[in-house]
Amino acid sequence: MPSSNEYRRQVMNDLAQGNVDSLDNSSEPTHQYDNFDDFAQRSSRSERRQLFGRAFHPDRVPSSQMEPELQKAIAQIKPNERDDVAKDFLKHLKQRGLSDRDLERQLGLSTHHASRMNADDVAKLAGFTYHNHPDIFQEVMADQPAIVKFLSNPLVGAALGAVAAKWFGRR
Repeated sequence: MPSSNEYRRQVMNDLAQGNVDSLDNSSEPTHQYDNFDDFAQRSSRSERRQLFGRAFHPDRVPSSQMEPELQKAIAQIKPNERDDVAKDFLKHLKQRGLSDRDLERQLGLSTHHASRMNADDVAKLAGFTYHNHPDIFQEVMADQPAIVKFLSNPLVGAALGAVAAKWFGRR
């Protein structure tokens, strides 16, 4: 596998030349957004689910690279958004038969109450979900896209580059 810098350079060269991979072959009209916040507010949940579903998967970005990024990104989001993310993860995981108390013990969380979790707890929960339940991770990202704008890993950036090429239009 090429180094991180080589990979980043290749992605940037491809993007500079207009070389982008289409995320889907649908004939849906392409919407243009001014920035990520505009995208997060105006796009539909199904649009975000479709894009993030393809971009954020352990087959595409390994857990070993995604988990440190999640740690940094979750530390940067607002506390009320972090609470919402934690609540969504716990709700979906509970539907799979994983109790909040079991997750607290298994992941070494400081609490099982979403509203009392710190950034480290939410990052552990997000990393666990990304690795073990990528479909839930994608659902939560579609509902709570605030985390996405703080991810900076080159592989994650390449996935977001494909998203940006599709949804932000060519300017």
